[in-house]
Amino acid sequence: MEIMVKPVPEEKRKPRPVDETKLEFGKIFSDHMFTMHYHVEKGWHDPLLGPFAPLALDPTAQCLHYGQEIFEGMKAYRGENGSIYLFRPFENAKRMNISARRMCMAEIEESFFVEAVTQLVLIDRDWVPKAKDASMYIRPAMIATEAALGVHPSTEFIFFIIAGPVGAYYPEGFNPTKIYVSEDYVRSAPGGTGACKAGGNYAASLYAMRLANEMGYTQVLWLDAVERRFVEEVGTSNIFFLIGEELVTPPLGGTILPGVMRNSILTLADSWNMKVSERPIGIQDVIQAIHDGSMKEMFASGTAAVVSPVGHIYYQGNEYVINGGRTGSTAEKFYNEILNIQYGKAPDPFGWRVRIA
Repeated sequence: MEIMVKPVPEEKRKPRPVDETKLEFGKIFSDHMFTMHYHVEKGWHDPLLGPFAPLALDPTAQCLHYGQEIFEGMKAYRGENGSIYLFRPFENAKRMNISARRMCMAEIEESFFVEAVTQLVLIDRDWVPKAKDASMYIRPAMIATEAALGVHPSTEFIFFIIAGPVGAYYPEGFNPTKIYVSEDYVRSAPGGTGACKAGGNYAASLYAMRLANEMGYTQVLWLDAVERRFVEEVGTSNIFFLIGEELVTPPLGGTILPGVMRNSILTLADSWNMKVSERPIGIQDVIQAIHDGSMKEMFASGTAAVVSPVGHIYYQGNEYVINGGRTGSTAEKFYNEILNIQYGKAPDPFGWRVRIA
């Protein structure tokens, strides 16, 4: 399909942020957006790169009633001499199709997905920040739009992509966060949609996150839904522990989102000859490792924050400190190496970086 382009006239374009060092996450969006429609009898059609504008939905659109909605999170990075890069965009395209399959939604050809993302970034290239560690966040999403009540898979969808300049995801920036271990609430259960990037997963997490925030914690560390024993994820990210010389992360098994950054960290760790284990780890094992001093570091990973060190965790009425509440050298090494690849400052032996300008 050929993408129709309707640029916003220069005189109608929005003012860009003056101070890119003070960008908030997800508050500002660029001039354009991509939209494409699907009907079961026509397939995908009418791809359009046009002005950022509200979507028109029937009040009975199925996404509003039954939660058929998925999304992705990506970034574009400005390198030296004005170059612009994407980071592993085909992995996001692949994961979106996995989510679509699980949620009974229409899949999108991976190369077309990446082309749509690329064209949106290029038409709004002036919105890709120049400030250190700032980037353009990209949000592809798909919603069910069939106008009908009654629980069944929708026959119509809208796929859209929006983007905007962002700074650090967490207010702490690249500094240790404090996380709360939830025993009363769970994010995902076996056989559910935990491995999908579906809106309902995040909606179900909000109440526990609000409780954590009220107690002064940034995010929630989720335990498994069956035994409330094994660590799964932290907030919107995957979780890692450096215990002794072993880097440990919970295994994928249908309840954990297969993070692109998670895979990147595992690949880097392997290339550095680190001892890596994808294995179940109980919360009591985590506490014991903190007590006996073998827990050297704990950090989360995700597209938005890249790597987020954890300095404190709260569990069963007690707060535990990791690495003296300081950022560890391993987390910092992963963070710097990935950022240097993303911004074109370091060699990319894995072929992750895609230059689009």
